[in-house]
Amino acid sequence: MQIYHGLDEVPAELGPTVLTIGNFDGVHLGHQHVLSQLVHAAQQHRAAAVAITFDPHPALVHRPESAPELLTGTGEKLARLKDCGVHAALVLDYTEELYSLSAEQFVQQQLLPLAPAAVVVGRDVRFGRGNEGDFQTLVTLGQQFGFSVLGVEDLPVTGPAGESLGQRCSSTAVREAIAGGDMAAAAQMLGRAHSVTGEVVHGEARGRELGFPTANLSQDSEGMVPADGVYAGWVTLPGHRWPAAISVGSNPTFEGVKRVVEAHVIDRQDARVEDFNLYGKRIRVEFVARLRGMVAYEGVEKLVEQMHQDVSQARSVLAGALEHQLR
Repeated sequence: MQIYHGLDEVPAELGPTVLTIGNFDGVHLGHQHVLSQLVHAAQQHRAAAVAITFDPHPALVHRPESAPELLTGTGEKLARLKDCGVHAALVLDYTEELYSLSAEQFVQQQLLPLAPAAVVVGRDVRFGRGNEGDFQTLVTLGQQFGFSVLGVEDLPVTGPAGESLGQRCSSTAVREAIAGGDMAAAAQMLGRAHSVTGEVVHGEARGRELGFPTANLSQDSEGMVPADGVYAGWVTLPGHRWPAAISVGSNPTFEGVKRVVEAHVIDRQDARVEDFNLYGKRIRVEFVARLRGMVAYEGVEKLVEQMHQDVSQARSVLAGALEHQLR
């Protein structure tokens, strides 16, 4: 997938396109549904499938004090777009100049230079100054400027048996699930386990002292951090994937104040020692299931006892998850 940061980077030889527009935070199943329609339409038009997205997220510009925590960073988002078969991604710098464009100006200045044969969007699309443009606006402008518009219906959230759970798949719904520690619901909407990516940094070394060494993520890690608690999940590097018990919180037993994500790799002795020189490396931490909330224990002995139980439970949960995937 080609990545362009601005229209000036788009080569003339790209040719005709089929476009979609969105923030695509999380690239959840609803987004994937739109992107699959984008790729299909591009094949029909013999054109390049191009996803237009924004950096930073508009909410961070318009209401930074109340903007939602992003599910994915830009790098992760682009990787997910690539996985969906998109030929190219155009990342527009979300500046005052861009968000001051009227709906018609946005189409003229940002879409028409890409020679769109069609535009594929969800029916709840909004664009242009003050979100003045909607789906019907885009249809009208398409008729004016010579491109067709395909509206994709919302994807409902379904249960294990395919039953409707009465809500649409959206970034907001995914965030709510993660904020509540419901990683199964988040995975159901994402189509995968939610993850956080960041550099491994030195922590307080308490885990090592207690017999449970951890990989601590830097404070600038990308991805929404779930509710405080202990989770079963995975630690991954290119070519490696290890089961883990993951702690999220401020270590209340030791009166910590800084919220951290730290992952203890289970049965570490079964892996090569050289694989665990993780300091300075960028790892992915995937959250499969929340085991318990964060608790302040009276004394280290009770904490260590609980940590042994957490590791045992995490091992069991992950083994069950693997068995389910293999069915």
